[in-house]
Amino acid sequence: MRKLLLSAAVIATAGPALAEISDGKVKIGILNDQSGVYADFGGKYSFEAAKMAVEDFGGTVMDMPIEVVTADHQNKADIASNIARQWYDTEQVDAIMELTTSSVALAVQALSKEANKITITTGAATTELTGAQCSPIGFHWAYDTHALAVGTGGALVEQGGDSWFFLTADYAFGYSLEEQTSTYVKEKGGNVMGAVRHPLSTTDFSSFLLQAQASGAKVIGLANAGMDTQNAIKQASEFGIVQSGQRLAALLFTLAEVHGLGLEAAQGLTLTESFYWNRTPETAEFGNRFMEKTGVMPNMVHTGTYSAVMSYLKAIETAGGDETEAVAAKLHELPVEDIFAGNGKVAANGRMISDVYLLEVKKPGESETPWDYFNVKATIPGDQAYLDPAQSGCPLVTN
Repeated sequence: MRKLLLSAAVIATAGPALAEISDGKVKIGILNDQSGVYADFGGKYSFEAAKMAVEDFGGTVMDMPIEVVTADHQNKADIASNIARQWYDTEQVDAIMELTTSSVALAVQALSKEANKITITTGAATTELTGAQCSPIGFHWAYDTHALAVGTGGALVEQGGDSWFFLTADYAFGYSLEEQTSTYVKEKGGNVMGAVRHPLSTTDFSSFLLQAQASGAKVIGLANAGMDTQNAIKQASEFGIVQSGQRLAALLFTLAEVHGLGLEAAQGLTLTESFYWNRTPETAEFGNRFMEKTGVMPNMVHTGTYSAVMSYLKAIETAGGDETEAVAAKLHELPVEDIFAGNGKVAANGRMISDVYLLEVKKPGESETPWDYFNVKATIPGDQAYLDPAQSGCPLVTN
């Protein structure tokens, strides 16, 4: 009888705690491109970053297990939405993160809002995620088109690159990046001479580059990413565009793409990232741990995903459970202090604001160690890099 009473007491004590974590576990989905133009940009490495965050957090939250699953959305919004719906409806996924490709991120954030599930986007760039299409339970980490425009666009205009022609990926991300950079170039006194749009994953940039070359613009802004940017830079070199005096601005280019392209071809490029592994001893230590697990150094998308997972788990722990509204409230409230953002904060529209870095790709002879690819030219405070939430167009913003 005594044993039965003790068992009942244990169950009574454990019952409420178990109820605080739905399904007896926390399950996070990493949804991104793992086979296309953005496979190195995020891909399987973001999945590894998420698992690394879970390990560093301790493997459990509130004594409940943490599971991370992943899938390839193939850069298609319909495929991504179907995966997200299945994850929510039948696989007990609590939150979806990464979401490379802006059209995908917008679709999944909208679906997740209806399903009352949290999304934290680290791989897509459009400011619409925290603008007109924002969600009270949707968050945007790592970077966005406004930060890229302020960083790369602003720097080149100040250096004399005051006339621009854009080579733009033909979907939401490209349009947003072109628009944001154009606005910033004009505000700085520059001139936009035109633009041409190319299909995602094209392999032949010759006609687009010839139009850009013929424009006479001092700067050709590459409003694309991943393999598209790498291929455009390679073919621009074959046309002698840089040698003839025009500059290439890689508006979304990360360490992963520089590694794929090589320093010989990438040297001198100006770009913006919100993380560089070789910036401080602490970032180098994290980078080396990541390298041991993956064979590559992390870029801002990988480390941003690590930060997003860590912040989500901290929010659950602080909220005392994984109920969506309570966790979202804590994500807004808690500071972001980790290897990615030492001084981060989440604005009312879900934008995580932290410093970004203006980087220049080193010449081959300047690189001292493998993956030592950047000179840090400037630190741009987050409050300058990101759009003022009050001006974002997000209807959730309150005074």
